[in-house]
Amino acid sequence: MTLSTSVIRPSILRLAEHPWFRTLATDTRPGRAVASRFVAGETLGQAMAVAGELDRMRVAAMLDHLGENVETAAQAAAARDAYLAALSEIRSVPTLDVAVSLKLTQLGLSRSVRECLANIEPILAASEDPATLVMIDMESHGYVDRTLEVVRAVHTNHPRVGIALQSYLRRSAADVFDLPAGIRVRLVKGSYLEPPGIVYTDKRGVDESFRRLFATLFARGHAIDVATHDPRILGGVRRIVDATDAGWLRVEFQMLYGVRRDLQADLARRGYPVRVYIPYGTEWYPYLTRRLAERPANMWFFASNLVRSRR
Repeated sequence: MTLSTSVIRPSILRLAEHPWFRTLATDTRPGRAVASRFVAGETLGQAMAVAGELDRMRVAAMLDHLGENVETAAQAAAARDAYLAALSEIRSVPTLDVAVSLKLTQLGLSRSVRECLANIEPILAASEDPATLVMIDMESHGYVDRTLEVVRAVHTNHPRVGIALQSYLRRSAADVFDLPAGIRVRLVKGSYLEPPGIVYTDKRGVDESFRRLFATLFARGHAIDVATHDPRILGGVRRIVDATDAGWLRVEFQMLYGVRRDLQADLARRGYPVRVYIPYGTEWYPYLTRRLAERPANMWFFASNLVRSRR
């Protein structure tokens, strides 16, 4: 078990729950500086501007309208409308390759599966003309079963929709065999603070799970979005796919906005398919705290900005 995984990451996530830390992150100049590194902005226009910048680097984009765990039907409907607005904006710029990522708790999943389905159907319908890739995020472990239920319900009529799987969840090794045949999968490591026993708590276990899941998905014919910045995993994926005829037609690398921009640019220059996940919106604080907790270097970036602002 690594110190970063077992001590630092949970400590940062718990620290982020304190009101004073939230105020520091959201209402001060250093906090906003850190947020601007990982979040494109609070508006759809800012997110699309980033997508345009990435396109000039031959990098595709995926929009993530931030927010989760809404409490009312009105909030879920507002999130649905925000996604519909994003799809409309994407249609207006047909030269850009822009996908959309959905969080189902933002669309009412924590209230009911029925409400979530009612909100997701118009989004998927709007994504079909012209065809726009829609990926469904996987959230904390308590929502996995309901998320998979929704995915199975919509995939028959909307076969382009995809789903994320988290390699740190132990159950993903079994879930991979219960997915709709041929569904696109965004393979991630996972970033929520989960109880021991549900997840692999050390980096080695998470990484080994990631490699096994990739091999299984690839062998079963899925399109796979390899969503990691880990150079060892990326190197292993390249060796496997390079040795396979037409393998890159169903595998792409996905990375986060503001993280390892050098690596994103290098892979794109080499001709590998790369897509960057672009978060935007006013509800950016939970997303920011997960980015800070993933790597101690991110927390150091926050602290150094705070120190410089006090000079």
